[in-house]
Amino acid sequence: MKITLGNKVVLIGTGAVGSSYAYALMNQGICDELVLVDLNEEKAKGDVMDLDHGIVYAPSPINIKFGSYEECEDAAIVVICAGAAQKPGETRLDLVSKNVKIFEVIVEKIMDSGFNGILLVATNPVDILAYATWKFSGLPKERVIGSGTVLDSARFRYLLGKEFDTAPSSVHGYIIGEHGDSQVPVWSLANISGTMLAPQLSEDRQLELEIQVRDAAYKIIESKGATYYGIAMGLARITKAILKNENVVLPIGALLDGEYGQKDVYIGVPSVINRRGIKNIVELSLDTNEFEKLFKSIKTLKDIQTQIWE
Repeated sequence: MKITLGNKVVLIGTGAVGSSYAYALMNQGICDELVLVDLNEEKAKGDVMDLDHGIVYAPSPINIKFGSYEECEDAAIVVICAGAAQKPGETRLDLVSKNVKIFEVIVEKIMDSGFNGILLVATNPVDILAYATWKFSGLPKERVIGSGTVLDSARFRYLLGKEFDTAPSSVHGYIIGEHGDSQVPVWSLANISGTMLAPQLSEDRQLELEIQVRDAAYKIIESKGATYYGIAMGLARITKAILKNENVVLPIGALLDGEYGQKDVYIGVPSVINRRGIKNIVELSLDTNEFEKLFKSIKTLKDIQTQIWE
């Protein structure tokens, strides 16, 4: 008799991001059961074997196995990391037409299994693909989540932590909007223990830090071909927030439904996350400049959506 523990995660796509995410889940003891699904069966089976050999040192027991889309039926979360990868010199939005077609097939297979949990999307361009996943799945918007700006915000907090010689976990700051070139740093609210940071930095220094955050992926891709450790940790954090019913605020990809005066678009925004998915979006009090930049970021994404779903 099979015992369902309720913390089953199915991972679709075991490339660099997917396998790093699987490792993070095991290393942190986040789920009880992890199923790896990939077109390259041998690669996925090799990952399972490699991960299995680390379980003895994991903080809690976990059952890791290779499987098919049928495994999605009783999963709490299905995480999609499959798709065409970003190449050097290519923006995230350049990937859109290729990956939307791939996702239509993937999401159909997931839903055909009888899946009724939460979908977490990591593949780029993640905002567009989260929207596509919501459209293709028919699931409520609170149960389709993009990785949003969870990584961009982590990069922002890390750099500010270095700037002020403070642990990044104690730095409070968000990047919102597109996970890409039009992302918006919310300088007006960035703080350490309530002490605002923007007044302590010149405009030139702020711009330098913004560029470092925005262009980080391009530099990493140029150096080693892809980014995967940072996003894997971000995905693990989102997964933990869901499975542990944390009601924690994370800057994930959520569908706007009137927030910031916008609708029908997925962007990275701070949101309360729990076992049911997105409990609610936290609408930040932006200054005029930040609001204008966010509007432009949203327009960038909506223009792409219009080209796909016109």
